[in-house]
Amino acid sequence: MRICGREFDAATIAQIEGIREADPSLSRRALSLQVCELLEWRAANGRLKEVSCRKALLELHRQGLIALPAAEQSCFQRAGPKPPVASFDRHREAPEVRGALEELGKIRIMPVSSRYSQASRIWNELMQRWHYLGKGPLCGAQIRYLIESSQHGWVGALAFSAAPWRLKERDNYIGWSEAARRAHLQQVVCNSRFLILPCVHVPNLASKALSLCLARLAEDWTERYGYAPVLAETFVDPRRFTGTCYRAANWQPVGPTAARPTAYPNGKVAEGTKDIYVYPLGDDWQEVLCAEPEVPLCRTPPPEAPADWTEEEFARVQFFDERLKHRLFTLAADFFAQPGELIPQVSEGSAAKTKAAYRFFNNPQVDMPTLLRPHIESTIERVRPHPVILAVQDTTTLNYTAHPPEGVGPINTTQDSAVGLILHDTMAFTPEGTPLGLLNVQCWARDAEEAGKRERRRELPMEEKESLKWLGSYRAVAEAQKLCPQTLLISVADREGDIYQLFQEAAQDPSGPGLLVRAERTRNRKVEQGEEKEELWPRMEAEKVAGTLQVAVPRRDSRPARTAKLEVRFAPVLLTPPKRMKASPLSVWAVYAREVDYPAGGKEPIDWMLLTTVKTESFAQAGWRLSWYSRRWGIEVYHRTIKSGCRIEDRRLNDADSLEACLAIDLVVAWRVHWLTRVGREKPQTPCDQILNEDEWRVLSTWATGTTAQTTPTAQEAARWIGKMGGWLARGQQDYPGTTCVWRGLVRLQTMVQGYLLAPHIHGVRAGP
Repeated sequence: MRICGREFDAATIAQIEGIREADPSLSRRALSLQVCELLEWRAANGRLKEVSCRKALLELHRQGLIALPAAEQSCFQRAGPKPPVASFDRHREAPEVRGALEELGKIRIMPVSSRYSQASRIWNELMQRWHYLGKGPLCGAQIRYLIESSQHGWVGALAFSAAPWRLKERDNYIGWSEAARRAHLQQVVCNSRFLILPCVHVPNLASKALSLCLARLAEDWTERYGYAPVLAETFVDPRRFTGTCYRAANWQPVGPTAARPTAYPNGKVAEGTKDIYVYPLGDDWQEVLCAEPEVPLCRTPPPEAPADWTEEEFARVQFFDERLKHRLFTLAADFFAQPGELIPQVSEGSAAKTKAAYRFFNNPQVDMPTLLRPHIESTIERVRPHPVILAVQDTTTLNYTAHPPEGVGPINTTQDSAVGLILHDTMAFTPEGTPLGLLNVQCWARDAEEAGKRERRRELPMEEKESLKWLGSYRAVAEAQKLCPQTLLISVADREGDIYQLFQEAAQDPSGPGLLVRAERTRNRKVEQGEEKEELWPRMEAEKVAGTLQVAVPRRDSRPARTAKLEVRFAPVLLTPPKRMKASPLSVWAVYAREVDYPAGGKEPIDWMLLTTVKTESFAQAGWRLSWYSRRWGIEVYHRTIKSGCRIEDRRLNDADSLEACLAIDLVVAWRVHWLTRVGREKPQTPCDQILNEDEWRVLSTWATGTTAQTTPTAQEAARWIGKMGGWLARGQQDYPGTTCVWRGLVRLQTMVQGYLLAPHIHGVRAGP
């Protein structure tokens, strides 16, 4: 639960209750101070955020999660009504001031340093007498100023305070996301009061006072609160004022307020719209306000008792509207129940659910990184118990030529008019091949105007190349490695990932993840051999064969599955950088496997040259490196599941942003289907209620056995039964259903469950065992 920008989980609430029980005599203020110390809840200037903490504790109290002590009376309540503020006759009877601005003498902006000072009393008196909104109260952080003329004394006053929580036109003008708005709203300040005394009639005085105040505002605010505002805003009531002084001081109008017709939570009712004006306090104001906050992975603990797999994968999503979270759970469950079906079909023909799904994907708060982050955090939790994890990265294209949404780009050559998106993802696999989830996803559309950039690739810096995706994936794996210190993560890439900068990235941190890349022969990689340089392949062919091993090669296109016999060589080598790069040679291990005795007429024997940063000093270790690389095929199966199973290329959405949001859910659903095909092999005795809900496994068991199940089937039994529903023939005990049969079976199972749930209404009998 997030309140006042802080996360309050069950453990934190228990700690607060522990403080209360340890000292029941604590007042609310004393309790808030201790909670601030407990949570290290401080403002930028180092002070405890007591007021925010008091608000959060009160909200927890209202929800019944904690019990606060009774509120005490303030000193003012105990002492009776406050004495009236002293009046100043010179302000009441002040003569009119007319003339040019120069006749006022020097204009000075004087900050009010304390609410107990004489300046504070003067400010209150001026506002209470002459401003139509009175003296306040002002909201949140605030600074008040008096405007003084060296010739005539006080001629006005103004104040800046905290900005409103949400303004549609202002927020659109800034262009920030919801997360950025919540993180940087404090750097927007509101000119909540501005008064030139009605007896002062001096042209340009108002704009002059505004300019002088804005020139010192950032410095004064930083001194008081420890951070600098970058944007000022104000509201002008068009029924009273024209806003001339703000425009003269270079403030920009951005639109009207909403003026909701119903009352606000505090009971006030808007009397009409006001014009919003803004003034940047620095050249980089938009960059500062739109910067996304860096939130560490796994900062939020996983759900203690998730209701189903959708909550396990998405409960930690950073949505600031709980309705969006519940809609996400519903969509993920519907997509998994009927993988591959279009949105109206998974919505069961409901116009309301279909409209809600499209509105969800079109919501500016919903994007691919936000949706995938909780799944990545759940993946890291699953990675931690394993000693070795393979983080396999690969690229695929998503073709939307038949119904191109706005924002897609070319995906093939300049001669091919195909358009779509490029997807580069990283999947965590166990060494046995079970997918644990995604660790990184990069999705983008190419710019059609940059066609032909490949021909200039040697001239471009790495930051402007698509090859940067390999480094991005490795860096994401490195972040996961920091959170899993007992696990060795290995970043695995195919020949496209054979770029020298990737090895440089891996060499920077010896405690980071390992790297395993298949070398590209056409790149003619060079290694140092004594005083000379030699090509990698001849260098490794000269090595003595360390042994032979057999590898199962799966079927691919028209090539049948087979068992390949490989001769294995390995040795440490020094990779030399390309000629255009000024860098030092890098020490890596090379493992060379070449197929022998391959069948006559075969298209191409296996010829793998693997480069790895993981120490390889024995034939057994070299065999493990080859086994690790062979698991790379799992991500190709996963990509086939995305396209053929989830049919992401058939999604009909209007723009690329909505499409990427939908793709995020499909990616997790495809992983779930892929995981389901593997979990029955690795952990066959796992109860299937970790995979299916009770209605699903009861219907499945009854269909498969012809009798009502009395005990929960195993994961292996459930996976096989679902595969049979999808057309798997089960030719032997060592045979297992693939992802195609599993997703077909899931669709059929869902239809049967719906019939099972409808049976009581049709036949008048109670469904159940």
